[in-house]
This record gives sequence, C-alpha cells and structure tokens, in this order.
Amino acid sequence: MKTGNNSLQIKIKNTILFLVTALPGIFLLTAFQAHAVDVSMKPISDKLKVESSETRWIKLGAGYRGSGIWTENLNGNLNGGRYSNDNARIYLNGQFNEHFKFEVNTDCFFCNNTSAGDNPRMSYNILDAIAKFEFNRYFNFWGGRMLVPTERGELSGPFFQATHDAFKTPFFSQDFSIKFGDGGAGRYGRDDGATFWGSAEPKIVPGTLGYAMGIYRGLESTHTTGPNSGGSVLTAARITYNFLNPEKNPGYYTSSTYYGKAGDILALAFGMSYQKNGAGSFAHRSDFLGFTGDLLFEKVLPGNRGVFTTNAEYKQFYANYSTAAFGDKDCFCMFDGKSWTVTGLYMFPTKVGIGHFQPYGRFTSIQPNRSSNREEIEAGLNYIIDGFNARISAYYQHGDLLMKGLNYAPGVAGQALDVFKISFQLQI
Repeated sequence: MKTGNNSLQIKIKNTILFLVTALPGIFLLTAFQAHAVDVSMKPISDKLKVESSETRWIKLGAGYRGSGIWTENLNGNLNGGRYSNDNARIYLNGQFNEHFKFEVNTDCFFCNNTSAGDNPRMSYNILDAIAKFEFNRYFNFWGGRMLVPTERGELSGPFFQATHDAFKTPFFSQDFSIKFGDGGAGRYGRDDGATFWGSAEPKIVPGTLGYAMGIYRGLESTHTTGPNSGGSVLTAARITYNFLNPEKNPGYYTSSTYYGKAGDILALAFGMSYQKNGAGSFAHRSDFLGFTGDLLFEKVLPGNRGVFTTNAEYKQFYANYSTAAFGDKDCFCMFDGKSWTVTGLYMFPTKVGIGHFQPYGRFTSIQPNRSSNREEIEAGLNYIIDGFNARISAYYQHGDLLMKGLNYAPGVAGQALDVFKISFQLQI
C-alpha cells in the first residue's frame, strides 16, 4: 500500500502477515496432542441417498462458497470490504443400472457480478445436465451439458481446488463466455456436447494413462455478428499420466489436492482446445487454438510429518485476430499469448482444534502478445476441517490482475493493489 495509510490499515496488513507465517507455529507449540492427518473427503450427502439396490440409487447434495473481501483503492486506502456469494450449488446424481447414470447440478448465476438495477439480478439455473453411459474403465460416453476436458483447474471446479481463489490464468472459451447460444460459448467451464473418456495401464512405464476428448458447441455467432458465422464446432482433449498412485475421481473429473488421502501423486497432463473462427469479431476473426500443461505432485511425508502439495500450470493460446477487433461490439476477444502459475502447500500433521493448518504460496504470470503483462503473488493459510466439505481460508494477494482483468486490448493499464480475503466453503 502507499505511504500515508492510517494505522488501522498498517495493523490489518501486519495481521495478514501474522496469519500467514506465525499462527500455525503458535498452535503447534501449544497443542497438547498430535494426531495423524485425518481429513475426511466423503460428503454427508451419502446419507441423503435413496437406494433400491447397489446399482439403482439417487443422491442429493449441496455446496456453498463465500468470501469477505477488502481491497486497496486507487488512493492507497483499504476499503470497507464487501461480501461475495461465490457459489451456491445443488447436486443431484444417480444411476438406473450398472451402466446408465445421470448428473444434474445447479448454481446461482450472476449472484456475484451484478449491481442494483441489473437484469438479470440473479439466476439460479442448470449448471450440468449429463446422461452417462459407462461401460468399463477403458471407454465411456457422457452427453449433455458438462465440463470441457482441458485443464485440471476447470475439471476440479471451484469446490475441489487446493486454494479458494484458484482461477487466475486466462480462460478457455467456455469459461471466458457468460452465456450459451449466439455470442456465447458456454458458462462456468461447461458446454453442450459429448465426451468420451477412460483409462488404461500401458505397462511401458509404471502408472495409469487417462484420456477425455469430445466435441462441443463452442462459440456461436449469427450470420451478421460474431466470428463464427459458419457454425463450426469446438473440439477438446486431455490426457493425464499418473506415475504413482492413480487418482480416483468420478468420470474424468479431477482434484487439485487429496490432502494425502490418496497417497503419493505425480500426475502430468496435457490439454488442447480448437475452434475454427473461434475468436475475434465478424469483421476481424481468427481461429482459436489453446494448449495447456499441468502438474500435480503430492507427497505424504514419512514419519507422520504432514503433506506437501505442488500445482503448476502453463498455457499457450493462439488467437491471432486483428487488434481492430477490440473496437467491435461483437468481439469475442480471447486471450492470445502465454501464462503460468505455480502453488506450493504444506499441511501440518498436528490437528489443532477441529482441523489442520495448511499455509501456502502462489505466483501467477500472464503475458499477452498484444497487451500489457500482469502478475500476482498470493500467500495464505487454509484451515482444513473436513477436506473439501468444510474449509476456511485467509489470504493476501498483491498484483495488477484485479485492475487489468480479462481485458487484453493494447494499452491496458492498471496499478498493482493489495487484496485481503477470508473465504469458506461447505458441502453436504
């Protein structure tokens, strides 16, 4: 923050530093008993289950994420803070027999990015609607509205991330968009289409190879607006190799940590997405091609010394439309350039109160080809109560990602600001 901040702001900043660096050690020194890492990941929703047989059942669940946010303003002062409804979801899934299953999830759209008088002010709609035909571990088929298989961050969703504010690098089409249909390419990482997925053990080297690929609607345009007047579709694919223990998730979904419950994990993955005329405007269009590579390494330290986790991601996007497109109202101005982010976390083995402390650090760099670079550092402290079902996080961010946002036009400027957040999530 700038010089001249009042003493209250200095105290807040010192408090952040204390939370991130000192608090875990103090609790560890004062704890009377040490407990092995025991972080449940099985939701209470298993009890909200109606079952007629082992292969015929239906289950209901819910999830909520919220944050208190304090941001430095342009004068260098800390604002009074605001509350964010990050996600509010209801889950419904089940199966009719061994091979035929379904999943329906809802979320509160526009619940966090509207102002008084906006329309819609709030919209509680379908997030996923999937018919699943699962035959064996090698080949399965999902059809409907679902996550497009590209990066671990998207496939983990907001509830199965290692950190609360996880989505920092540029979005693929289906998350850059905010609607389906003309002018949109999906929402919240979802799109309408079909996905084929499965896994195998090649036996060339120890480990498991997983794949997911599909065809989706992608960006849709009219005959007079938007770049995709020809109606081309989007294709996407992802392959993952687990060199150590396999990741056990539903379908082709992922998690960004397992809190040590899955043993040692070393997963390397590559994803891609392509759509002809998938970026730019009607007058200045281009194809979109995006590549991503991500790494998850999780080590359960011997002798009950905790769990170390590293997440890393690199993206290279190609969207070579003219800079003149930024002046067009119908521009789907996708990112063009490269970006990367890396996160390191350590969960202490000692249980303090009802949970485990997990300090972490993160760095993100975004480098557009035709706009200004942007970076952010983050330091935080998670309190893991019940895995992904109950978690509290306090963290500090510094950088210019907030001010520059998703605007990749030439000449974009924005100063680096300090942000402090306290977040939580609950699932049943």
